[in-house]
Amino acid sequence: MRHKLFIILVVIFLILLIHCGGGAKSGRGFRMPDGDPEKGKIAFTDLKCHECHTVKNVELPSPSGSAQVKVMLGGETYEIHTYGDLVTSIINPSHRIIRGYPKEVVEKDGKSRMLNFNSTMTVQQLIDLVAFLQSHYKFVPPEAIN
Repeated sequence: MRHKLFIILVVIFLILLIHCGGGAKSGRGFRMPDGDPEKGKIAFTDLKCHECHTVKNVELPSPSGSAQVKVMLGGETYEIHTYGDLVTSIINPSHRIIRGYPKEVVEKDGKSRMLNFNSTMTVQQLIDLVAFLQSHYKFVPPEAIN
């Protein structure tokens, strides 16, 4: 009896797994061409991302304004910053509000304070910007717990 129940649960799990992430809004099959990190750095400054962001170990122009907080990008991280994560963070910054900063300086009315560049940024700038940012993250796996 237990063996039958186990098989039924495995079949149900596999069916659910196959259908997860499917549908018209699935990101499955989405892939942009490889970008140029150097051109991405130029896009980063042209779009004035450096006004509110710094990138670990990257020299950028001094900001002209006085942002309430500088959100650090890049560096060592325990989370893998995938291509999809970075694209989503740029084109839909309210999708996931950054943690570790005072809420009142990174969001307003439940939305990210990051400007929306979807009408001004070119697709090529997005591609290069993601390549630039991704090249500055270093995944460091957490230590194994004994």
